[in-house]
Amino acid sequence: MTKVAIVTGGSRGLGRAMVLRLGEIGYNVVMNYVSDTSKKECEKNLADLREMGVDGLYVQADASDYDQCKKVVDAAIEKFGNKIDVLVNNAGVSNNAPFYQQDHSDYEWLIGVNLFSMMHMTRLVLPYMVEAEEGNIINISSIGGLMGVINQADYCASKSAAIGFTRALALEYAGKNIRVNAICPGMIDTDILKGVNQDELKALAATVPLGKIGDPKCVADAMEYLIINDYTTGTYLTPNGGIHMP
Repeated sequence: MTKVAIVTGGSRGLGRAMVLRLGEIGYNVVMNYVSDTSKKECEKNLADLREMGVDGLYVQADASDYDQCKKVVDAAIEKFGNKIDVLVNNAGVSNNAPFYQQDHSDYEWLIGVNLFSMMHMTRLVLPYMVEAEEGNIINISSIGGLMGVINQADYCASKSAAIGFTRALALEYAGKNIRVNAICPGMIDTDILKGVNQDELKALAATVPLGKIGDPKCVADAMEYLIINDYTTGTYLTPNGGIHMP
């Protein structure tokens, strides 16, 4: 039977790279989207998955809302059956602003997307994994969860929380053969960098010890490792080019 994965924020960037990698290694993949633009990207991803010989599904749902997360999980179960093998909690946003200039609604929104979505999806998927006595949860944190970043206080708080959530769940469910890990990417070439001036981008790359911005593929590589290595839980991988060395 083909295994099933759910990827939140799977339409583009890191999400797309991980969705397609899951397809390459034989998973049916369920994605969520919010905007019409994201829906079009999900349509492309689904077409690519089907060309690989697997299937997929995309559902309109704001991952910060519990009921809408339930809609995603219910759709996955209805289409693919009562077993979810992998959950990748990837949905994430950034305000990129000095904290004192933010309205409380700004950081409440960010925490909702970056942290509550992770908790909602995990809470909804865990019963199926517990019943199967098998599962793999991968939480996409950030280098911002390991170190301070200017104008990212709320973001760093949410990503640090993701690491704590990962460790606690890994201990709580190890006895059920459910592994929980995190990925903490550094600077990766996603939509956030698309509009950056090329000279500024070169200067940014020069601050990385390896001298380059990471490709989304390196995050998909980390995800694949965490899926296939069945003796790894409660930890994080941080593809970051050497900016942070734990």
